[in-house]
Amino acid sequence: MSIQYDIIHTTVYRYKEPVSFGEHRVMFRPRDSHDLRVLATDLQVSPEAIVRMIQDPHSNSVALVQPLKSALELRIVCSFTIEHAQTNNLELPVSKVGEFFPFAYSPEERFDLEMYLRPHHDDPQGELMAWARQFMRTDGPTRTRDLLVAMNEHIRNHVVYRSREEEGTQTPLVTLQLGSGTCRDFALLMMEAARRLGVATRFVSGYIYDPALDTIAPDGDDGSLDGTGVTQGAGSTHAWLQAYLPGAGWVPFDPTNNLLGGNQLIRVGVARDPSQAAPVSGSWYGAADAYLGMDASVLVRRVESAGWRRERPVAADMLDA
Repeated sequence: MSIQYDIIHTTVYRYKEPVSFGEHRVMFRPRDSHDLRVLATDLQVSPEAIVRMIQDPHSNSVALVQPLKSALELRIVCSFTIEHAQTNNLELPVSKVGEFFPFAYSPEERFDLEMYLRPHHDDPQGELMAWARQFMRTDGPTRTRDLLVAMNEHIRNHVVYRSREEEGTQTPLVTLQLGSGTCRDFALLMMEAARRLGVATRFVSGYIYDPALDTIAPDGDDGSLDGTGVTQGAGSTHAWLQAYLPGAGWVPFDPTNNLLGGNQLIRVGVARDPSQAAPVSGSWYGAADAYLGMDASVLVRRVESAGWRRERPVAADMLDA
């Protein structure tokens, strides 16, 4: 059964005096596939801007935004409606060649997966490899998917989730040392650990739907015992990973919430490294102390009356790349 969502992603950069802007890259449009269809999109930018849509090397949709005027504020509002079907990670059969760990991809698969197999972060003392190997069974054969499911659950239960305003992603070794991190840190930790075991992984950025947000009482009570809800990452952009399993293809793992697919995860971009999937990036020109800060929010709401709709233009001044 598919579910329809309305999503609004708002990003605002504030300055104490007017500044001019360079080109900004905005990755906001969900990736269409068999389990996700984009029904409508809209992109509003203030001040007025020229917008071009392109596809990056990973086939992500990217809006190139060039503001035309100086301003005290740059506001980017992305809104869209999607229909999302269930992604059944555990029900997708893995071929016999990849059912048990260790396994080997076919030569054709290895050629296409090379950039997702190669670790991107150093592990000079073998700490990350040792951490990854703990999920291999010692009392019998290890099923590949069971290893990844155990790793996903372990991160959720033993690494503390902490939001962080600073840009960038911690290295896996720093996350292990601190025992805490953001959703991006959790995803990168599991990605790099799996890569060292020979499993191809890629980073996924997007949004997450929290059912509790649809049932918040007038007094602000969201129905949870502690009043904070049960889904980490809601209200902002979210990150998780996909692992490539022979026969099953790219399957999702969200170590922040211990999710294995479903219909809460809404894909926007995929990349070999988190640095390639920033929701918004760009430049501005002005006094060094002009920047006051950035506010970002994501609102995901389930639509009760689902139905197909024709996609509307993203903006009147949008130009094809």
